[in-house]
Amino acid sequence: MAIQHAVLALLAGGPSYGYELKGAFEEAVGPQWGPLNIGHLYQILDRLSRDGLVVAERHPQPVKPDRVVYEITPEGRAELARWLGEPSPRSGGFRDDFFLKVTAAARSGEPTTVRTVLGNQRGHLMRELRNLDGLRRAADDPVVGLLLSAAARHVEADLAFVDDAEAVLLADGAAALARLRATPRSEDAPSQRRDGPTRAAG
Repeated sequence: MAIQHAVLALLAGGPSYGYELKGAFEEAVGPQWGPLNIGHLYQILDRLSRDGLVVAERHPQPVKPDRVVYEITPEGRAELARWLGEPSPRSGGFRDDFFLKVTAAARSGEPTTVRTVLGNQRGHLMRELRNLDGLRRAADDPVVGLLLSAAARHVEADLAFVDDAEAVLLADGAAALARLRATPRSEDAPSQRRDGPTRAAG
């Protein structure tokens, strides 16, 4: 995830320090993201500093340890502009644990297994959708509300996939599963090797 660019965007509004950036990030993206680990944030800030995209300045405090304040550089603004000007591909592609689970359940050829996998996932997604809807209704920030709506649409798409899998795999008395069960595996196919013992050369 391009959290480093979100940090640059926050710093584009003015210098800031670690815990202030953490609070600003969490407020900006909303509760569906979850808390930002402060240790991870400092790793990002160190990397941005090494790359010359931000500069760090130590501000002494009378009682507490020195505060490190970060400021975006011209190179950082250029990198932020580049990032904002590009489309965003899915970070993980379409590799999904649930896709693999559906594959495994289907290859088992057992309708009960498929029903269990799809039913468990549908229940989980419905709970997630209700939670997101509650958070969206409580959101005051219009951008946070928009992000929560986007998250809900992703969940709705996952629910549609569960419905599609059920329709394809369990229709007509689970005929598709019966065909999968009847398909010979590669090791069951007739051997292409010549009959007779193999002789060693020499």
